[in-house]
Amino acid sequence: MTSTDTAVHRTLQGLFAQRWRGLRSPSPWTPGFDPRGAAIRQAEWRVASPPDELRARMVEQLVEASDAGALEQALTAGPDALVFDFDDTFSPTAANVRSGHANLGRLRGLTRPLVMLRPRPLYMEDEDGGSATLGDLAAFVEALPERESLYVYIPKLEFPHEAEFWNDLLAETERQTGRAPNSLRVCLQIETLPGAFYADELLYALRDRAFGLNAGRWDYVVSAVKWLGEDRRFCLPERGELHMGQPSMRAYEQHLARVCARRGAQAIGGTAALAPDPQDPEPALAVVRADKEREASQGYVAAWAGLPGLIPTVRGVFQSAPPAPPLPFKSEDEIAAELLDFPRAQRVPLSAVREAVSVAVTYFRAWLAGQGVIVRGGRVEDTATAELARAQLWQWVHHRLPLDTGEALTPERFEALLAEESDPGEAAARLLRALVLAQTCPPFFPATARTLAEVLPT
Repeated sequence: MTSTDTAVHRTLQGLFAQRWRGLRSPSPWTPGFDPRGAAIRQAEWRVASPPDELRARMVEQLVEASDAGALEQALTAGPDALVFDFDDTFSPTAANVRSGHANLGRLRGLTRPLVMLRPRPLYMEDEDGGSATLGDLAAFVEALPERESLYVYIPKLEFPHEAEFWNDLLAETERQTGRAPNSLRVCLQIETLPGAFYADELLYALRDRAFGLNAGRWDYVVSAVKWLGEDRRFCLPERGELHMGQPSMRAYEQHLARVCARRGAQAIGGTAALAPDPQDPEPALAVVRADKEREASQGYVAAWAGLPGLIPTVRGVFQSAPPAPPLPFKSEDEIAAELLDFPRAQRVPLSAVREAVSVAVTYFRAWLAGQGVIVRGGRVEDTATAELARAQLWQWVHHRLPLDTGEALTPERFEALLAEESDPGEAAARLLRALVLAQTCPPFFPATARTLAEVLPT
């Protein structure tokens, strides 16, 4: 039995299972704007106006769905909205799914903060092999029947047909639960390279219920490796060089802001994910403040806080930010060139490789034990940052990238570094080895873990 065994869930599975399985087949794509969507991109249209209760929010707290303690902390910390997360901060063990769905019931009757759902993505299966997305959505809607509007973040979108699936799924969910049409409102997470190029088309498919676009930087970089990583010209440098001041990342952030401004949608910034030192928090808070000031200056109206202690800093920036001036017009050719102008790595420091191995192994170890988010070295690490670490390792090993020591990062050198970090027989090490030494870059590590019986979470 699945964790959400209700009439609504069973009906949705029956209606959408076959179509959902079809979505999981890889879609071919050539990086760039799709000529087939030109009419949508060139037309003048706008999304439905956001409800009044969304207009004043400035900071949203991300909470791992199964962590009741984190939920209580978030509720007392005073965010404008709570993002109940089954995705990047979540380890999808059967026990965690049951706890997460049960914790939704703790939100019944609350009027503040606003409650938003981020379900497991479309690629994920539940314990019975059905769509995990449908289970999370059904649990959310049935837990909060009294809310006039409910809000859903849609993760990992790549192509318009996925957005069309979501629109049909949400419309049927409304019918099954007696909700008003388009009362399930959505924010689209543009955290994939195809999603950035299809931002207009994705919004258009959901225009009657969409209220915004959200930037997810690390998943976006992972997607770039997935789609471009076979090409040596797109071999990316270490994580520290992929900051939002870098031209291609700035182009991504500004592109989403332009689309939102034109379409009447809200631009929602990324996660503030530093963990300040309790003895000296100001250095980390200054970095968070600068990050959110940049977003606000480009037209973003709110952002996520990864920890409750970051809420005042994030809110303070958006409260005091003046209205952002319009961003200058750019042609599609200019935008495409900028989005694809990723920095190229000619070599990588050995220290960066060691750090990526350590991040991945440490996180996989926690994830396999049922913990979806950790604090490590002053940073919040989650599925997205672990995906980045393993994807970069795959790319560097795949291309035998030179190290700053003069040697090449061969599979054998990677194996030796992995053995320094972990017992090679440990489940986390086996998972990382399978991901890094694959012929092509695996799209999502949880999917790979599911195919490896020896490391599958229980």
